[in-house]
This record gives sequence, C-alpha cells and structure tokens, in this order.
Amino acid sequence: GARFVSLTGDVARLERAISSYFLDRASQKGYTEVSPPLVVSRTALEGTSQLPKFEDDLFKIMPDSHTCNGEDAFLIPTAEVPLTNMHAGAILEESELPISYCALTPCFRAEAGSYGRDTRGLIRTHQFYKVELVKITTAETSADEHEKLTRHAQECLEELKIPYRKMRLCSGDVGFSAQHCYDLEAWLPSTGEYREISSCSNTGDFQARRMALRYRPAPAADANADEPKKGGKKKKAKKPKPVLCHTINGSGLAVGRTLVAVLE
Repeated sequence: GARFVSLTGDVARLERAISSYFLDRASQKGYTEVSPPLVVSRTALEGTSQLPKFEDDLFKIMPDSHTCNGEDAFLIPTAEVPLTNMHAGAILEESELPISYCALTPCFRAEAGSYGRDTRGLIRTHQFYKVELVKITTAETSADEHEKLTRHAQECLEELKIPYRKMRLCSGDVGFSAQHCYDLEAWLPSTGEYREISSCSNTGDFQARRMALRYRPAPAADANADEPKKGGKKKKAKKPKPVLCHTINGSGLAVGRTLVAVLE
C-alpha cells in the first residue's frame, strides 16, 4: 500500500549493510548498543514530549487488544523514546555521565498532515529503519556533547561521500522539546534538492523534567571536612541535592534516506 515498501535482493542487502555500518561505527565511538522495545506506553511518550502534541502522527494499539502496563500502547516513532526512558525516574551519579546509547530500530509514523507529499518511493514511509543516538549529560557538558553527536552524524555522511549541508534551525523551526537543533540534509540529484537525513537536538532539561531524570553532582571538596566536631567525631559531608539531567538525541542516520542517496 501507499507509504509501505518491500526491498528485495541487492537493495535489501545494501539496506542491511548501511544499518550495520552506522551501528558498528557508533559502537566504536563509545555508544552502548541497545536493543529496545518497539511498543511503549503513553507515559514514555509524554516523557520525551511526543505526546500530547503529536498523537495523530503515532500508530496506536487498540486498548481492547493490548495495553502497556495498563496504559495506552503505541509503536515507537523513534528509538529516542525507549532509550531516554531507560532512566526515567532515576537519580544517576555525576560520575556515570555522559551516557551514550545507540539503537537500530524500525520507526512507525502515520505522517499525518503530509497528504499528497512524497507518496511514492522511500523518502516518506510509515515504517523505516533508523539508527538513533541518545546522550544523557550534565547541564555544563550538554552543549559540547550535542556538537559531538552532530559531528558523528556528519562523519557518517562524509565517509559515504554523500553531499550534504548542515542547517542550524531558527527558534520558529525548532521542535517542541528542543532548545537547539541542527538538521543535516543530503543532496538528492533525482529531485534536485536537499532532504533531511538527520536531526540532532539538545532538549536541555525539558525531557528530564517530564520524566524525573536527575543526577547527583559530585560533592565539592570541603576544607573543613576532616575537622573533628565536639566529642571527637568527624563531620559528615552533606550529599548535594539531585539536579536535572540534559538529554540529546539525533539520527545517525536515517537508513532509508541514506539508501536513496547511496543508490543515486
């Protein structure tokens, strides 16, 4: 049907090779590979801010068929959702950060509001493979980690010799949850235009606040910590209060659109 495709033979093998290349490259760069669930709950999607705004763009599982922990269940629109939610409600230690995850999954999108656009070919489909990159960081390091993640996606394009451009989005184009976003757009000769192949976003503490994802800063060195109190007992250093993490995500890369660029 429209927006669903089947690949066979050499093209199917090329898609698998591209997927493995992106995943292996991310692992070599220090990302921990994850095989996450493809069905998530409403709470998980609210945590990463796909809900409530983008519900029409999601594939929902009928509640009289199945639910997820008693909640509405959905197919994932991106691996960002299960990867970031792995630490929902957690208090991490600063020494654990940054955490870097990568995952290859199918992504499911209804493409609501795109009627009549890209109805043929591999550019806009209801199901497509993507390697997702996710980082959980401190506020102080999130800007640098965002640049590193974006640069990783750029290197994938450069190693495949795909012409592209890097676009820094203005505030009116940045997604609902992001505070800073780069789009990487690959050149497609057949249509004579650049098309998005990766979007790399720094969401700051927006997602972390929604899913209660925090970390405890390392205690500052206290010059008086070793001074004994009255009675000869040493002072016990106070633990710093937990603060919100920052989360970063991006495609590294969208496999279907990379396949198109490589074939062209």
